[in-house]
Amino acid sequence: MSKEAKTVHPMARAILAIIALLVIVVSLNLLVSGLGLGHKNADFTQDKVHTLSDGTKGILKELGAPVVIRYYATRSSDYMPEALKLHMRRVDDLLGEYANLSGGKLRVENLDPQPDTDAEDSANLDGIRGQSFDDQNLYFGLAVSCLDRTSTIPFLDPNQETMLEYQLSKAISEVSRPDKPIVGLMTALPITGSPAMMPGQQGQPPWVIYQQLSQSYEVRDLGMTPEKIDPEIDVLLVFHPAEITPEAEFAIDQYLLQGGTVVACLDPFSVAAQMSSPPPNPMMGGAGGLPTSSTLPTLLGSWGVAMNQQVLADENYQTTMNGNRPGIAVLTVPKDGMPQKDDVITRDLTSLVFFLPGGLTKSGSPGVTVETLVKSSDKAGFVDSTKASQLDPKLTNSFRGTQSYDLVLHLKGNFKSAFPKGKPTAEETPPAEGEKKEEEKKEEKPAHLVDATKEGNVFIISDIDAFFNQFAYQVQNFGGGMQVARQINGNPSLFFNIIDQAASSTHLIGARSRAAIARPFTKIKEMEADANKRVGSKIEELEAKAEAAQQKLNELQSQKSAGSQLYLSPEQETEIKQFRQEEVESRKQVRELQKDLKREKDKLAGTTTFVNILAVPLLVIVSGLGLLLKRRSSTRAR
Repeated sequence: MSKEAKTVHPMARAILAIIALLVIVVSLNLLVSGLGLGHKNADFTQDKVHTLSDGTKGILKELGAPVVIRYYATRSSDYMPEALKLHMRRVDDLLGEYANLSGGKLRVENLDPQPDTDAEDSANLDGIRGQSFDDQNLYFGLAVSCLDRTSTIPFLDPNQETMLEYQLSKAISEVSRPDKPIVGLMTALPITGSPAMMPGQQGQPPWVIYQQLSQSYEVRDLGMTPEKIDPEIDVLLVFHPAEITPEAEFAIDQYLLQGGTVVACLDPFSVAAQMSSPPPNPMMGGAGGLPTSSTLPTLLGSWGVAMNQQVLADENYQTTMNGNRPGIAVLTVPKDGMPQKDDVITRDLTSLVFFLPGGLTKSGSPGVTVETLVKSSDKAGFVDSTKASQLDPKLTNSFRGTQSYDLVLHLKGNFKSAFPKGKPTAEETPPAEGEKKEEEKKEEKPAHLVDATKEGNVFIISDIDAFFNQFAYQVQNFGGGMQVARQINGNPSLFFNIIDQAASSTHLIGARSRAAIARPFTKIKEMEADANKRVGSKIEELEAKAEAAQQKLNELQSQKSAGSQLYLSPEQETEIKQFRQEEVESRKQVRELQKDLKREKDKLAGTTTFVNILAVPLLVIVSGLGLLLKRRSSTRAR
C-alpha cells in the first residue's frame, strides 16, 4: 500500500465512524426513552471533569429558599470570539447540571443582553458590564440571587475555567444563608484596636486585617478565657493565644469535636507582639509587654502536630531586607513551597512572606488527615529567635539547613478529645476550719465529648507577623481618620482564602479546582519530542561537519602565500565533495523523519476519533440492551 493511502486511511475511518454515530444516536435515544433513564449520565473522563464535586452536591442538597441564576450571555452576535463561544457551551452544561441536582430549588434564567433591552437593564442592575470586543459590547457573566442577597461573577473568563465550580458554589452558599457568617475571635493581641494611654493621645486603630474581616463577617470577640464556644460560630480564629489556659483549650477542643472549624495562628517569636506592647509601667516595677510566643500546648500534641519554639531559618527562601541585610529567618516562599497545586486556597498565590515563623512537624492522629499547604525548602532549620529578630549576619554565615518543615497545615477528620478526663480545673484551696464542707456533695461534672460527633477542620499557621500591618500592607493615613491599605504580598490573600472557604460552607473546606476540560495531546507531544530529538541530533551532526569543513578551508586560506592563488589538491576536493554529499543525504533523512511523524500523528488521530465516536457509544448501547433484556426476562418470570 502506498504512503498516500496510509495517510487517507485514518480519515476514512473517522468518516465511517461519524456515519455510524448517526445510527447509534437514534438507537441510543430510543433505548434511553424505553428504559426511562431520564437525565442520568456517566462520566468516563479520567478526572471526572463533567461530574460536580461532593461539596457542590452537599450545598445544593441543603438549599432552603429557591436560588435564581441570571445567566447573561450575548449569543446572537457574530463578534463573540470562538474561545468564548466554546467556553459558553461548557458553562451551559455546568449550569444545567446544577439545576438537575438541585431538585427544583435552583433555576437558571438565560438572558441575551441586546442594546436597549430589558435584559441589558437587568445586567446593569446586577453590576455586570459588557466586555468590549471589536467595538461591540458583549456580555458573559452571571448573578446568583436568593431572597434579597445577590452575588455576581461579572465575567466568565475561560482562563479561570477550573475555578468556575468553586466560585459558583461559593456564591450559592453565600446568598442562600440569611445572615453573615460568624467568626469567633480569641487573641492576646490588641488587633481590635486599643484606647489612648493618656488624655490627648490617639488610640491605636484596629489592624487592617481585622477591619477587613469585620466588613464581611460578624466578628465576636470571645476573649482568652471563654467557658464555652457556641457551635453556631462558623469559624473560630485563635490568633496568637499567648499563655492560653487549659480551660480555654478545653473549650476549643469541645467546639472542634462538634464539627467546628479552627484557624490557629501561632508564633514562636512575634515581632508584632513586641511592637504592640505598651511601655513599661513604673508603678508596676517596670513590668509590661505582651508575650512574644504562643502555642496550643495540649491541643497540638493531640492533633499529631508539633511546633518548635525556635524560629525557622531557610537558606533557599531567605529574604534580603532593607540595607541589603540578609534575613535568614524571613522566608519568601515561592510557588514551589505550595505543594497542593489544585487547592483553591493556594492555587492563585505566587509568593508568601513569613517573619520569624515556627516550623511545624506532623506525626499524625487516628482518623485525621493532614495536608501541607505551605512549606519551607529542604534547606531549613532552627536558629536563635533573638539573633534572628536582630538580623544578625553571623547566623547567615554559620547556618546550614538540612530538611523541610511545614508552615501552614490543614487537618480534617474525626478528632479525639485532648481532654478525655473532662474539663481541667484549677487547684482548689482547702476550706477554712469550721466551714461547712458542702463541697463533699459535689455536683456531677457536665458531660463532655470524647469523640467527634461531626467531622472537624483545623488550619494551623506558624506565624502571625505575616498579617501584621507593617508586613502585609502599605498603609496610608489621611485626615479625619481615613486609612487606605494596599496589599504588598500574598499573605492577606492566604488568610482570607482560608476564612472565606471555611465560613461559606463546610462543604467547601478543602475544595479543589476542577480539572480542565481541554486536555493536552500528551501522546502526540511525546511523539513530536522524540522525532525532534532525532532530527535535532542530525542537525547538530550536520552543523559539526560544516564547522569542521570551514575550519579546514580557513587553514588552507592562511597557508597560501601573499599574492598567490589557492589551489586545492584532488584529495581536498574529494573531501569537500564528500561533505556536500553527506549534507544532502542528512537533509533527505530529516525530511523523511518529518513525513513519518506526520503519518504517525494522522494514524493516532484517526484511531482516537474512531474510539471516541464509535466505541464508547457502542459500549453504552450494549450495556443498555443487556439491562433491557434483564428487565424483560424478570417480567416474563412473573
